[in-house]
Amino acid sequence: MQAFYSHRYVIELPAHHTFPIIKYAMIRERLVRENILKHERIAEPELADREEILLVHTEDYNDRLVAGRLTASEIRRLGLPWSERLVGRSRSSVAGTLRAARSALRDGVGINLGGGTHHAFSDHGEGFCVLNDIAIAIRVLRAEGLIRRAAVIDCDVHQGNGTAAIFAADAEVFTLSLHGEKNYPLVKQQSTIDVALADGTGDDEYLLQLAASLHQVMNRFRPDMVFYQAGVDPYRGDRLGRLSLSLDGLARRDSMVFTECRARSLPCAITLGGGYGREVADTVEAHCNTVRAAREVFD
Repeated sequence: MQAFYSHRYVIELPAHHTFPIIKYAMIRERLVRENILKHERIAEPELADREEILLVHTEDYNDRLVAGRLTASEIRRLGLPWSERLVGRSRSSVAGTLRAARSALRDGVGINLGGGTHHAFSDHGEGFCVLNDIAIAIRVLRAEGLIRRAAVIDCDVHQGNGTAAIFAADAEVFTLSLHGEKNYPLVKQQSTIDVALADGTGDDEYLLQLAASLHQVMNRFRPDMVFYQAGVDPYRGDRLGRLSLSLDGLARRDSMVFTECRARSLPCAITLGGGYGREVADTVEAHCNTVRAAREVFD
């Protein structure tokens, strides 16, 4: 299984910032240390090209982002301070997801040890998401004629509003979002299927809802490829989550998605998505469990 990680994924943020950006380096270190992934199976993605980014994002937004000309309001909405390193991080994360998708087409699975920036819209970023890596990867692969129909299975606790909006009028992309009903974003977009979960939803109810939703995705839509946003913020110890999944429940969730893909010979590109555990070690463990589950199913 090929994974992608860049040193650019970790940048300096203000002290006590909500986003635990150090988790990416910790995930990579742990995966290698515990031999979950061998060092040579983790490659460094390049920077996504402007032309690739413009398949999803407006020229105005992208060029002002790169030049550091976002407004104060746009930066507040984004939730991250602008810097050249933020731009590099974002472009590298897009490239990581695109390379993971290409690996999935070749090997059945590929994973970006980052990405999942599903709150980015075509003309703005929000919720710590600058560029929508999954949307860009889908558009690039479709432009190259490598896939026609893609399914986005978004299990982050926050609705993938940017992804839903980008593909709202696109019948060739199926967007499934399982998220907290009362969680961010306040105003939801319309996914192909939205499963809005009550505060406190635990393992059993969550997995029942996921199983039913996967059946609809696979049998009703029949995608050529799956993009899995494996956010771990449904964890009961997450500061921003409001759901009550256990670490075991999250791992079972991942295995359910991967098993469905493997059974149908569907390439699966994985991104890690959100995770804001009260203990960063719990977030790292949950993300590493996603990689473990992928290895168990696909290797």
